[in-house]
Amino acid sequence: MVAKKVWITGASSGIGRQMALDAAREGHIPILIARNEKRLRAIQIEIESLGGQAYIAKLDVSDFGKVDKVLNDLLLIVGGIDVLINNAGFAVFRYLKDAPIAEIKEMFDVNVVGLIYVTQRLLPEMMNQQSGHIINIASQAGKFPTPKASVYAATKHAVLGFTNSLRMELEDTNIRVSSVNPGPIRTAFFERADEEGSYVKNVDKWMLPPEYVSKKVIQLIKQPKRELNLPRWMNVGSTLYQLMPRVVERIAGKKLNKK
Repeated sequence: MVAKKVWITGASSGIGRQMALDAAREGHIPILIARNEKRLRAIQIEIESLGGQAYIAKLDVSDFGKVDKVLNDLLLIVGGIDVLINNAGFAVFRYLKDAPIAEIKEMFDVNVVGLIYVTQRLLPEMMNQQSGHIINIASQAGKFPTPKASVYAATKHAVLGFTNSLRMELEDTNIRVSSVNPGPIRTAFFERADEEGSYVKNVDKWMLPPEYVSKKVIQLIKQPKRELNLPRWMNVGSTLYQLMPRVVERIAGKKLNKK
């Protein structure tokens, strides 16, 4: 198997960290991007201890004044890109009436604008080499919104819309575009998203192991597909909601409010 250069944003923790390790175990070269340089360095050392190779770069994808320089410098060092996994993102579960506008803006800057900007800046490299794969980590929340997640659901709905449109824009190229829509994953993501801990408590038995999600995402590198939904049964609910939103809301009612 030819080693691919796999760029991962939000790579310092959670499924980002796990995907970096799993990509390296598959013989790929992870290029890790995140805000926490200390954690990135630790992952790089771990990968190197396993006999692999990794590159790191400190970057907040919402710091738009730095994105160009950091990505351009990385391209010069790494020498190209085969796969881009847009994983950086966060949530804060809060009723809209209680959400500060600065928090709303931050969520959109990271989850949506940062994702689009990184993609826009790296896409020409893929087009020049006439190959590549863009994998956007969205969420079931983008397909099946729930109370106290209106802003987060809006960001992930935007990611899905962007992903589907971009796929059509690149239809005549050799660049693949995939979306990944996981349910809740057992990571530190919820330390900020669910400050009270009520959501984690209510959905604990349904939370996905990060190792499982990572393995499925890394498999997309070898076997690209349009959309990956995890778990499958949860996507059934999302599909029913898209077909019959009023019916689902009436039947499910307060059961949808797990936060």
